Amino acid sequence: MLVTLLFTTFAVCLILGVPVGISLGLAAAVYLIGADIDLSVVPQFMFAGMDSFVLLCIPGFVLAGNLMNGGGITDQIVRFGNAVVGHIRGGLGLANVLGSMIFAGISGTAVAETASIGSVMIPAMRKSGYDAPFAAAVTAAASTVGPIIPPSVPMIIVGTLTGLSVGKMFLAGAVPGLLLGLGMMVTVYILSRKRGYPKGTWSGLGHVLSTSKGAFWALLMTGVILFGIVGGFFTPTEASIVSALYAFVVGLFIYKGFKLVHLPKLMLESAIGSGALILLVGLANVFGWILTSEQIPQMIAEAMLSLTTNKYLIILLINILLLIVGTFMETIAALIILFPPLLAVATKVGIDPIHFATFAVLNLMIGLTTPPVGVCLFVAANIAKISLAAISRAIWPFLLCNILILLLVSYVPEISLWLPSFFYK
Repeated sequence: MLVTLLFTTFAVCLILGVPVGISLGLAAAVYLIGADIDLSVVPQFMFAGMDSFVLLCIPGFVLAGNLMNGGGITDQIVRFGNAVVGHIRGGLGLANVLGSMIFAGISGTAVAETASIGSVMIPAMRKSGYDAPFAAAVTAAASTVGPIIPPSVPMIIVGTLTGLSVGKMFLAGAVPGLLLGLGMMVTVYILSRKRGYPKGTWSGLGHVLSTSKGAFWALLMTGVILFGIVGGFFTPTEASIVSALYAFVVGLFIYKGFKLVHLPKLMLESAIGSGALILLVGLANVFGWILTSEQIPQMIAEAMLSLTTNKYLIILLINILLLIVGTFMETIAALIILFPPLLAVATKVGIDPIHFATFAVLNLMIGLTTPPVGVCLFVAANIAKISLAAISRAIWPFLLCNILILLLVSYVPEISLWLPSFFYK
């Protein structure tokens, strides 16, 4: 009865548009009151969920992303992407995806990427003759690359929950992220040829080289983060601080996109964004404790293993479950609640934990662009000034492409494991 009340309260809050973190907290409070449990456990479990050294990565990477974006990095990335692929049919759409792949090394979050790249690319694509729903769909779909190509906030959360190496998970996401981006570029090209979308003119290798200077610093930032962690020069948390200092120097002295007077505003925005994420982690931990006390995770695990112990069928069942959950639940909340029990199922049937973490995060990223409540769809539709129904119709080719890549990554472990195995011997 109380479990039903817990989920009913959570579902009603989501339907009413209450933020996911607050919905989790309210549902937990209703359960605790109904069970006559002292509400003092709420701050205890919130603090237990947030009290992690690894979670300090989040403010660092969020600040780095805001500093690089405020420093004019988005425009530089878009110019470079357009110079490389703009002359091909559907070139601006291809540049949109390529820009997201480069920007992924900065933001680490899909929503930030949708807003940053979309604010530049959606108006530019509309002006060049692309349909508004197509422009918005490309932007939303491409944003799923952000948390796969390192750095990745969801993978930091997974490391916090399980003790898995964040460095290994960062490396594991690199190749699947590239495959995801290339798959979407193929989709853009096919649709552009079919619909007769425009193409630009080739400006020469010199133009590509000149614009590459802007994108170079973004790519170098990813390299600094990855090889600094893999090489043992600093921990993921220290890497986030290094990346913030790097972004500050590049944005202030190289791109010159902001001045010192703008720094307090950028830091405030980063603090608000980081605070919201960490609050969500704390409230989700309370919700997760309730589920654990009611043995819901064990029930999920037992139900799956009672159906089959076949490794490949378990992968399929996990993918289906996470695709459904990802359509209505925020990624971090879903990871905190579902990742531990599903990891237990995965390891029991012989799935490598790093491989599982990679396709689980990829799965939930796809959920961010799945109708009817994919968060990135709302952001892109708002920028394009179109209805949710319009972007929902336009997103399906990209969803199918992303699901195909998901299945490839899920069933071919070497795609995600060969880089970690090469660097961590």
